[in-house]
Amino acid sequence: MARKPKTVVLDSWAVLAFLEDEPAGQQVGEIIADTHEHNIPLLMTTVNAGEVWYIVAREVSETEADKCIESMLKIGIEFVAADWSLARSAGGFKARHRMSYADCFAAALAKERKAELVTGDKEFKQVEKEVAIHWV
Repeated sequence: MARKPKTVVLDSWAVLAFLEDEPAGQQVGEIIADTHEHNIPLLMTTVNAGEVWYIVAREVSETEADKCIESMLKIGIEFVAADWSLARSAGGFKARHRMSYADCFAAALAKERKAELVTGDKEFKQVEKEVAIHWV
């Protein structure tokens, strides 16, 4: 990271890349370590955490999905509940763009917190003018 963001939001794509040790996962790991080193909040919506859970549960097992969520919490990812304000903002993204609803929550949280969103999901190219994206 060239300049240090005040807050970092992870989407499910970034977390899955990290957990599954994909090539981009190393960059995500470095970002996570950097947030710890500089006391930068590391956030993810509960909607996106649920997306990680169901993907792992479907591909491996519910037990492994539970372990992934525990790992995410242990590495310092703070889950942010989807209240009406966040849901309204996510709905606005969904109304204006062809994105998955879960991705809209990640974009909404990043916009709301003036945070940098870490992803490699090309769907987010649509919102680059509204949300700071850190591409991995």
